[in-house]
Amino acid sequence: MGLYTRLCSGVLFPLHEKLKSHTSVQSLHELERSQYLPLEQILAIQAQRLRSFLIDIGTHVPYFRQQFKELRFDPATCRGVEDLKRLPFMTKPVIRENAEILRADDATGLMRFNTGGSSGEPLIFYVGKERKSHDIAAKWRATRWWGVDIGDPEVVLWGSPIELGAQDRVRAVRDRILRTTLLPAFEMSDDKVRDMLATIHSLRPRMLFGYPSAFAHIAEKARSWGIPMNDLGIKVAFVTSEMLYDHQKKSITEVFGCPVANGYGSRDAGFIAHQCSHGSLHLSAEDIIVEIIDSEGRPVEAGTAGEIVVTHTATRGFPFVRYRTGDVAVMGSQVCGCGVKLPVLSQVQGRTTDFVVAADGTVIHALALIYTVRDLPGVQRFKIVQHSIERTEVLVVVDERFREPERQRIRRDFAARLGGGVQVDISEVPEIPPEKSGKSRYVVSHVKR
Repeated sequence: MGLYTRLCSGVLFPLHEKLKSHTSVQSLHELERSQYLPLEQILAIQAQRLRSFLIDIGTHVPYFRQQFKELRFDPATCRGVEDLKRLPFMTKPVIRENAEILRADDATGLMRFNTGGSSGEPLIFYVGKERKSHDIAAKWRATRWWGVDIGDPEVVLWGSPIELGAQDRVRAVRDRILRTTLLPAFEMSDDKVRDMLATIHSLRPRMLFGYPSAFAHIAEKARSWGIPMNDLGIKVAFVTSEMLYDHQKKSITEVFGCPVANGYGSRDAGFIAHQCSHGSLHLSAEDIIVEIIDSEGRPVEAGTAGEIVVTHTATRGFPFVRYRTGDVAVMGSQVCGCGVKLPVLSQVQGRTTDFVVAADGTVIHALALIYTVRDLPGVQRFKIVQHSIERTEVLVVVDERFREPERQRIRRDFAARLGGGVQVDISEVPEIPPEKSGKSRYVVSHVKR
């Protein structure tokens, strides 16, 4: 670690966090101590924090005060996730209907946030300083797993209107001090991509952070234009907020000459899991409880795919308790060789809307359709939209190599997977814009599972 990086991570950034009344530095130290404890001790820490959290929100949050009373649930008796299961799930409609009474009556400094609404109406919620501090500390811990730290040169390729709209003078100064450069992921024209590649080349960052689709796209452009990017000394590319596909990981690794570290989280549920250098996706289990359930809400065993349900114990100002994320994952049972004892997710398979439903009701992972379109000659970009059980549309940005045989290949493969009677429309478009959040999605299904 260089002298300037030590100054940033040890003095400047901690001072910044103290001025903002964040406890991220203290949280980081606690997380770095607990990560090597035996799993039983980590779960004991989790249970203690859960109990304190439930007692707190049962006292100060009107929604849970009433819910606990109706259920005759005494939070002081909660010993862990099994007792937590006595509470009902939270969903986006529940939060929308009860937003005012979900705020703690003594909460201060809450900030209004919203999701991108890529699968429907955006979700409006509130985030307090405790939650912000936890997210910063969890990400900071994972950064250090890869031998980089706050203050190392970083390029962030992001698309959130919140972050991009916050580039005022104070933030711009902070980013310059911490050597962070933010590039917007909204516009990916060839001219913009050339500028991005030139910026990355001139900065020679130690790490990248952003959407996997965005980095994979500029990586493939660099490859096609013969621009070398693998000699810049980049140590790791952190990607998050979207499904990471194998072909994206391969492109980023080959072009930028660095490993790819996947992270799983969301704006509403927080930073949930981070990948270590041994490839395991470790849960931030000290503060976050993850359950995996089937479509009926029943728990599934480790090794079985199901929907992720999150309880975040650092959200007392606007609590997320047994929150159904809509994401699909598999809980692992392996012990990682990196030395970190945190439990792991063995797979994150995407959102429930990243699955499609065949005419006979069979639920199919989006990859079954993605690989057909992705591998076709002439396809530059694409998006698959399942409008109904009877109709699926394929949006494609193509060049002259995309002809009738390619169209027939899509229809043939989709018919084999979705059913012979399903209508498959292929629409050639000049561009496929990202979602409002800046993310890109290969597949969106509007069919209820």
